[in-house]
Amino acid sequence: MPFIDLPPGLAGIAAGFAFRPEIARPMQELAHVLMYSPGPLSSGERELIATFVSARNRCYYCEQSHGATAACHLGGNASLVEAVKQDFQSAAISPKLRALLTIAGKVQEDGKKVTHEDVECARNFGATDREIHDTVLIAAAFCMYNRYVDGLGTWQPIDPAFYAEMGHYDATNGYLPIDSECNANSAQN
Repeated sequence: MPFIDLPPGLAGIAAGFAFRPEIARPMQELAHVLMYSPGPLSSGERELIATFVSARNRCYYCEQSHGATAACHLGGNASLVEAVKQDFQSAAISPKLRALLTIAGKVQEDGKKVTHEDVECARNFGATDREIHDTVLIAAAFCMYNRYVDGLGTWQPIDPAFYAEMGHYDATNGYLPIDSECNANSAQN
């Protein structure tokens, strides 16, 4: 049961967004740029970082929704998503992503825990400054998103099909508000 009078029937972050739509747009735009727009890390890798941070923060809604999105980007490989959440050090991921997840995990705890050695390790495995930057920002942003969802006591469905459908939608369409997509499409025509 939500802690404040949120619109009924809306799950997770959607309820907070409906309560304060003027805040929704910039938060959705940030998520879209971080997670969906072209970048040096694949969308699947970025979604894995978001899922990893959300799992560590115990935000069920974000862990499940971004885990489903990651699996879609990774060709349906939900077992890899689970492996990263359980023990990223032994998951079948690249050494570079493993080093970036180390940084993300430290940001999730306290950004001051990231060390020069962590960054150099990531660089030694081929991480660029942009990839390190984006990893830190994704981890920090998802701490905010997670705390927003859980701090309001939002409704978080337990049905895996709910998250699978959401993950497919987000992997296909990104995170922009629907009216922004329509406006962007009409501007291109």
